[in-house]
Amino acid sequence: MGKINSYKDLEVWNLSMDLAKVIHILLKDFPKEELYALNSQIRRSAISVPSNIAEGFGRDSLNDYCHFLQIARGSLFELETQVQLAASFQYISDTDKNTISAQCQVIGRKLNNLISKLKDSAKNKSNQNETPNT
Repeated sequence: MGKINSYKDLEVWNLSMDLAKVIHILLKDFPKEELYALNSQIRRSAISVPSNIAEGFGRDSLNDYCHFLQIARGSLFELETQVQLAASFQYISDTDKNTISAQCQVIGRKLNNLISKLKDSAKNKSNQNETPNT
């Protein structure tokens, strides 16, 4: 991929947007009594992942960006846990659970890679700004 000019250019953001859409569709079949409980929690977690990636991209520092990517990763873990619960309550099929879990794993790896690259970049910038001891 070419130069990243926007969070919309990030593969991890696009994948997390796709996952949020899948989750939105899947939640339509949840029992009505779960509308304000597990349904709502899952929806918020799914939306939080791409939202935090975007918010972090808009921050002024690499440390802030990493912080928001870490929040996105936490929301991803939360989502995966909630999907596991939904499957255990038989609100979703094991096939859907496994598909979503696989998507979460891919997104999680991409978030980890992006966080590592940003931390390395921040460390390199910090080292360039240090004055040598004489």
